[in-house]
Amino acid sequence: MLSEMGVTEGLEIHHDGDLPARSGLGSSSSFTVGLLNALHAFRGQMASKGQLAGEAIRIEQEVIGEAVGSQDQMWAAYGGLNRIDFNMDGSIDVTPLVMDHERRERLQSHLVLYFTGLSRYAPDIEQEKIANLGKHKVELRAMRTLVDEAESINGNPQRDLNDLDRLLHEGWMLKRALSPNVSSAMIDTLYETALGAGALGGKLLGGGFLLLFVPPERQVALRERLKDLTAVKFRFDNGGSKVVVYQPDDFGLRAKERL
Repeated sequence: MLSEMGVTEGLEIHHDGDLPARSGLGSSSSFTVGLLNALHAFRGQMASKGQLAGEAIRIEQEVIGEAVGSQDQMWAAYGGLNRIDFNMDGSIDVTPLVMDHERRERLQSHLVLYFTGLSRYAPDIEQEKIANLGKHKVELRAMRTLVDEAESINGNPQRDLNDLDRLLHEGWMLKRALSPNVSSAMIDTLYETALGAGALGGKLLGGGFLLLFVPPERQVALRERLKDLTAVKFRFDNGGSKVVVYQPDDFGLRAKERL
């Protein structure tokens, strides 16, 4: 990546992560997108979100040769709540979901995230899912229809957000059918425990995190039942990948002073 970006001089790169590696939350794609953004800034360029996502997809799929999809790179680059359509011609459309602040906060308040302690190498599972796609066209079409309904629920103030619980549950059941390694006996038990404690639906994110849709008034009981798991606080992001500090002149001055 560095040579492709024209970096020939010495460069120190420091990375901090809030979540464990190989947990399935797209940390590797987020790293790729973030590094690309930093390298573009290092060269005095401002990359668009689409450019960052496209370059990250190419690097992961073609240069590194990983069996990964394209959704993680898109999420990392764009941020926010979006509908992302992957078209047959290879193009990708990103449509922001329009929600007022109150409805967005209400949706946020119904979602909780738990770390199961498990970690898996995502490309191994994705490779098996890809190999089985031709056998699961019915499930894939059903998952596609859930996207339309979810978009309708989120964007229509007259719709009850609790309707999303059914979609999460149905989507998770359909995804489990794509490969026997998508879930496990432990994950299935945790999910059933969560439903019994008040969760209305949910799904496994990657291999290590359980996202649950739970009305706020039921979350205390849920925390008690899942007290052996680590609850992870999160907020919806709005901006995607960002260059937080950019001081080329100051950096150049310090470099000259060191010389």
